[in-house]
Amino acid sequence: MKTFVKNFIGKGKQVKGLQIVKVTVNFDKLEKFAYEFNGERYLSFEVAKMKDVDNFGREFTVYVSTREEVKDKTEKKEKKAPKTGKKQKETIDETEGLPF
Repeated sequence: MKTFVKNFIGKGKQVKGLQIVKVTVNFDKLEKFAYEFNGERYLSFEVAKMKDVDNFGREFTVYVSTREEVKDKTEKKEKKAPKTGKKQKETIDETEGLPF
């Protein structure tokens, strides 16, 4: 199944007193998402407000969305865990998809 994947390329913060967000991007990551149109190079990216401010005061994240093939979550797993009669809590890796 194809879905959009976020490729994080930088972060930013709002300029005090202005409606401007200053972002810093990693050029090495940025360059691999550039594309050519009519002989000129372009890059499309998204800037989104983060839920929480990070340790450096950055409030925004910058990423490039790409459409990629991912494993379908609804497929049956080959091996099932043995039933213990107790409901097991599902663990979620919160760092998945983060650039650090």
